[in-house]
Formats: sequence, structure tokens, C-alpha cells
Amino acid sequence: MQPIDSPLAVVRSVRSSIAGLRILDIGCGAGSFARQLVAEGADVSGIDPAADAIRQAAAAVPQASFVEGGAEALPFDDAAFDIGVMVNTLHHVPEMAMQAALGEAARVIKLNGSLIIVEPLASGNFFAALRTIEDETIVRRAAQLAIKTAVLSGVLARMATLQYVRREAFPSVRGFLDRIVAVDPSRREVVECDEPGITAAVLAAAQRDSEGALIFDQPIKADILRPA
Repeated sequence: MQPIDSPLAVVRSVRSSIAGLRILDIGCGAGSFARQLVAEGADVSGIDPAADAIRQAAAAVPQASFVEGGAEALPFDDAAFDIGVMVNTLHHVPEMAMQAALGEAARVIKLNGSLIIVEPLASGNFFAALRTIEDETIVRRAAQLAIKTAVLSGVLARMATLQYVRREAFPSVRGFLDRIVAVDPSRREVVECDEPGITAAVLAAAQRDSEGALIFDQPIKADILRPA
């Protein structure tokens, strides 16, 4: 069995082949994961609330279809998809809308389909370094509580839970800062306000490999669910 070390490996643990399956990438961003799914032969649709991200995704992955919109109001028919994926998405949904987003995901997935939610946990030295710019402790924990609540309330049924560690290496602090600002450009202003202090905090959180690169580990939890 392939080791679980990425969102794609999680998807493959559910379906060894996704060729021809309809997959909805909820919170698709600029389309990086959609590109991987298309390369596996899937029929991919993506949705994201950011218009710029949708334009980038459409240009990067012309084989997929993309629409601007929020996870809490998906513009798709009931049971339209074989698989739904939310990769680093749920903790970015406003906390009051998380249950609605999970309910919408359950609605648009076939009864024998799967919803795969991949979320970073509030732990690891990547998280510790990120906290110097944006503290996601509350929203990451809220995302985990939302999943638990959706299962307990009967909206979703949990099939499996997987965990792995995402390891990233950067030659310098600047590489790390560019990475996190690319995810959320609003972080740039925070970095610019206190770059020396943030640089020191990031260096304090980092591990180093034998060549001096900065190493950051982020524990990841993947929930495999189905409409209940």
C-alpha cells in the first residue's frame, strides 16, 4: 500500500483509480490539486470564493471547470459528484458557516461517494512559525470540532481517519515567508511591519538539515467521510 504522505495519496487510499470520476475540489485556490486530479484522469470541478484564484486555476488547468463561490452555498445539483475534497479549506471557512459548508458537501456527493477533508492541526514547528504572522489555533480547532459535530448530528458518517506529516524545506526565512504569503497575501503587511522580529521567531522554530536548509513539519489529519 502506498504510504499516506499527501492529499493525493489520501484520495488513492479511497479509490485506487479515479479516472472518469467526477470530483469537486472545494476551496480549489489556484488549481494546484485540481491539476493533480486531472492528471489522474478525473473529471474535475473547482470552486473558490477568490476571483483571482479562479482566474489562475482556469488558466493553469483548462481541462477542469472552475466557478467562483463559497463552500456554504455550492451551485451544484444534489449527488452530482463521486468525491468531494477539501484540502486546507475548512479552517478558512468562517466558523459560523462551517456546518453549512459540510452540509452542502454532503448534499452534492453521491450516497456511495466520499468527502475527503485534509486539515493541518494546531501543532508542529511549521504551525509554530506561522503563529508569528497569523495564529490559526482557534480556526484549526474549530474545523476539527465542525467535522465532529457533522458526524454526531448525522450529516456525515466517518469511514476512516488518517494522519501524516507534511515536511517542507526552505533555503532561507525568505522562502518560508514567500510560501505563507502566497497562501494569503494579506499576511504580507504583517511581515513587513516587523520582518526582523518575525525572521528571528521563524529561525527559532525551524530545524535544520545537514546542508543548512530550514525544515518545518506540519501534522496533517485527513478525514474520509460519506453522506449519512
